[in-house]
Amino acid sequence: MCREAALTAPLILGAGPAGCAAAIVLARGGAEPVLIDRDERVGDALCGGFMSWRTAESLRGLGIDLPALGAHRVGRLRLFAGERQAEARLPATAFGLSRHAFDTALRQMALASGARLKIDRARGVAPGRIEGARREWRSDAIFLATGKHDVRGESRPRQGDDPALGLRIRLPGGKRLHDLLAGAIELHFFDGGYAGIVLQEDGSANVCLAVRKSLLAGAGGDPRTLLDRLAADYPAFAERMAGAPAGLPIDTIGSVPYGWIATETQPGLYRLGDQAAVIPSLAGEGMSIAIASGIAAGEAYLSGRSAPQFQRGFARRSRRPVGAASLVWHLAENPTGALALATMAKLLPASAGLAMRLSRID
Repeated sequence: MCREAALTAPLILGAGPAGCAAAIVLARGGAEPVLIDRDERVGDALCGGFMSWRTAESLRGLGIDLPALGAHRVGRLRLFAGERQAEARLPATAFGLSRHAFDTALRQMALASGARLKIDRARGVAPGRIEGARREWRSDAIFLATGKHDVRGESRPRQGDDPALGLRIRLPGGKRLHDLLAGAIELHFFDGGYAGIVLQEDGSANVCLAVRKSLLAGAGGDPRTLLDRLAADYPAFAERMAGAPAGLPIDTIGSVPYGWIATETQPGLYRLGDQAAVIPSLAGEGMSIAIASGIAAGEAYLSGRSAPQFQRGFARRSRRPVGAASLVWHLAENPTGALALATMAKLLPASAGLAMRLSRID
């Protein structure tokens, strides 16, 4: 299906993984999509440095090979809960890759496939139009792919009084860090949150935390103080953070609505990625959901299925993985639950494999 006027060319707001996946499918289907992003240069997003085996499968279908991008191979999961440690093999090979490298490859593929990129900052979204800082964009099909950032007019519901917050710090590479982390993805459980740690293609380590607002508030609202306190209380985490130079930048994002799924949408508005389903980051499936939603939305548009039909279908696909990951998340941020998870994984490694499989999107 190829729509002719600029008025009806499909608009994709956000040139991240979900938006670029949709652009690739639409462009290859002859739809001539327009990608709208606020940044001309590709950045390095907060989280998403771990790519599951399911993500790798979906990307191969788009013509992108993670090993060819230099991604770090990951074959094991390590859990840390207090002094308890457990390890389990992943069901298949996963990868560590920076969002800068990942998003750059996807954007290049989208443009090579025929999508057009326009730079503008969206101020709001309404049926049939995007209000940009530079101009107003109109289309009968808008793909909302702004990741964890909401846009006025299409905000997701806020969580309660103690929402989850995201923090990220990048540790510089070195032999000590490589020896600790090579071939593994680590989850460190805290009272009130957790951290995921994985090596990237350049040898650095991506440390991505999801913590309750109250935990950060207890550190005076200062992310650096919070990291120092966690290192003091959790020896394994301290070992990973040791030697990190003072002054490393810490990225933050507030009120992440983990567990939320969009079950409905307005006609002509396809919600993708974190605007469709927000899986807790400890599952390592956020990138897979982003890619899957972009592919599914592009195919829905090309086949004539409406945005509400797509949204209801994708909500059904997301329910199991998001639900499974949410259950593990709620257990993991409680010391008793975290210890139970690590103990079960240590005594029965197959249970960790089952949890990993249940939290993958079909």
